Amino acid sequence: MKTDPMDNSSLKLDALSVGYNGIPLISDITLSLKRGEILTLIGPNGAGKSTILKSITRHLALLSGTVFLDGKNLRLYSRREAAEKMAVVLTECVCPDLTTCFEFVSAGRYPYTGGFGLLTARDRAVVKDALAKVRALDLADRQIARISDGQRQRILLARALCQEPEVIVLDEPTSFLDIRHKIELLGILADMAKSGITVVLSLHEIDLAERISDKIVCVKDGGIAACGRPAEVFSDEKIKELYGIDRGSFGALYGNIELAAPQGDIRVFVLGGGGYGVKFYRALQKRGIAFAAGILPGNDLDLPVCLPLAKRAVCAKPFEDAAPDDIAAAKALIDAVDTVIDAGCPCGKLNACQDDLRRYAAAKGKRVIASLEELDLVFGGKK
Repeated sequence: MKTDPMDNSSLKLDALSVGYNGIPLISDITLSLKRGEILTLIGPNGAGKSTILKSITRHLALLSGTVFLDGKNLRLYSRREAAEKMAVVLTECVCPDLTTCFEFVSAGRYPYTGGFGLLTARDRAVVKDALAKVRALDLADRQIARISDGQRQRILLARALCQEPEVIVLDEPTSFLDIRHKIELLGILADMAKSGITVVLSLHEIDLAERISDKIVCVKDGGIAACGRPAEVFSDEKIKELYGIDRGSFGALYGNIELAAPQGDIRVFVLGGGGYGVKFYRALQKRGIAFAAGILPGNDLDLPVCLPLAKRAVCAKPFEDAAPDDIAAAKALIDAVDTVIDAGCPCGKLNACQDDLRRYAAAKGKRVIASLEELDLVFGGKK
């Protein structure tokens, strides 16, 4: 295939077939990325994300198809030329003992230093600049074997930056990192993309993938299940199907993951709203207590957690007073339980019915609790 001279793609995959020992694992992979775009591969373990990345970077031979890098077939680049265009960060990278972070990062200059690997003044300046960009200048003189996983990932990125590449490919760079270092690392990748570097990576954290990516590729069962912008790919049903979720849920709107809803008869009614009910919904789920909730406006902050966990949720139309039928349904649910949780949502004109329901529960002699401590006293701790 000849490339279009007007094509401004930084990286293009044309009808790739990848696999092992001549046996295809995934076929017909076709997509293109412009400079500064971020592409993330997501999907179940063993789906083939790493196989795709290693095939793009020539760590695995392609079974068929072509990778174009800056408009040129990647197979036509020498290794040195390819290293000037593409940097690779793999999770299994070996970090030698006694090697300082500066020395390790400076190895990224190998496409430019010649056979003896001697650093010029410019090379040293590039190394320092790369360390500064990943906020690791303070690590320069420390041994790489003696730093944390989060710090090591920044050093690996710095070494990749030293190649001054147009494309960076990373295989699960957030593995083994705590949430602070995950956010920090992805922030650095976002900064790289803003500077014009194209980023291709795989991630397990789909909520983070949704936030950082320009394009998403969903890999499953020997094929590409979906490909597109996050808004096109991330829906509750698509993620449920991609990962085979049959217990629990993923809420695409906010990226929240909830465990399976409690089973059995409804035992508690939660007067929630405004985000105040969320901690109670999750506390009841942990204790295996089935519950109902209401009355929640159709755009309420509680809904992304309440809907997947509650046995029943009474919802009003957004920006409108609760209808008489909604109020009657909530009162019927209160009648059927012994305990009502008042989550503490302030009352205004559009949720004035909550005060009515509080008074109704008290008049009916229901046990009303308003804190997690009281919930523990009534139902005991988490099972």
